[in-house]
Amino acid sequence: MRRYYNAYSHALKSRFPWKVYKLPLDAGFNCPNRDGRVAFGGCTFCSNASFSPNSGGPLKSVREQVAEGIAVYRKRRFGGEKFIAYFQAFSNTDAPVDRLAALYDEALSHPDVVGLAIATRPDCLPEPVLDLLSRLQKRTALFLEVGLQSSHDETLRRVNRGHTFAEFADAVGRIKRRELYLSTHLILGLPGEDRSMMLETAARIARMPIDAVKLTHLYIPRQAPLAQAFRRGELSLLTLPDYIQLVCDILERLPERLIIERLMGELDGEDILAPRWGKHKGEILEIIEAEFARRGTCQGILFGESAQGAIGCDDAQVQRCIPPITAPIKS
Repeated sequence: MRRYYNAYSHALKSRFPWKVYKLPLDAGFNCPNRDGRVAFGGCTFCSNASFSPNSGGPLKSVREQVAEGIAVYRKRRFGGEKFIAYFQAFSNTDAPVDRLAALYDEALSHPDVVGLAIATRPDCLPEPVLDLLSRLQKRTALFLEVGLQSSHDETLRRVNRGHTFAEFADAVGRIKRRELYLSTHLILGLPGEDRSMMLETAARIARMPIDAVKLTHLYIPRQAPLAQAFRRGELSLLTLPDYIQLVCDILERLPERLIIERLMGELDGEDILAPRWGKHKGEILEIIEAEFARRGTCQGILFGESAQGAIGCDDAQVQRCIPPITAPIKS
């Protein structure tokens, strides 16, 4: 089977000898652009309830969420053998180091948790927190996710991120000096951005020492601040055909080594106001692969000067798009 990009599922199979799933957790964190430290109200596109299943109702302990999440996966027969505890909701390094260490240890206390994924912001990574993450990496598989969304400061101001691209770049340098795994999040279709701006963000990311990327389209949760602008007719959202083209354009410009952890955001659910594309995730992934096949290209073909004049990927080039990231971790 031809693979046109370096999918996260393949990277997990290369790294772990088990079938591994992520367990999303809400550990009760906040964000500095929500509580006034850098801004109020949070990102204008954000509503954690739209993507984090543990963000509604009374907050349960990390231990309870892990145990219940594993039970759900096994009851539904997804085949999960081991799990990555995913600290997903809000900024999951935004606390004193002692509290962070206790929460991470609580997740790792379950015998079937073999790693941690920690989502955060570039302005929530002081040196003591990075020191803690360095120590954790010696104990378990560690996946650090740092949101960026766009490399354009005017866009970051428009969506109330509360940080700049320069702050992100500084965080990347400090993270990689500790040799931590790093992925970043990009949103396609943010207000005020055109195709050239989104491709420029991809080009900037491609030159940075990042291990993985998450892409998503701009979708509108009903409770997000952007929902009001959408209802007033002030937002133009990407169509599915436009998004397919953009995803392929961007992946062609990202180096083959980058793991693609995600290719789209939330598609349905009662909390999602728009867009409604009428397709499920599997169908959209098939359309993306079909577009790569139509183009005769793959991830990385337009990355760097060596790609100039390239006309397509042969089978050997396509296979080079899916390198393993490490040797398997032993049980």
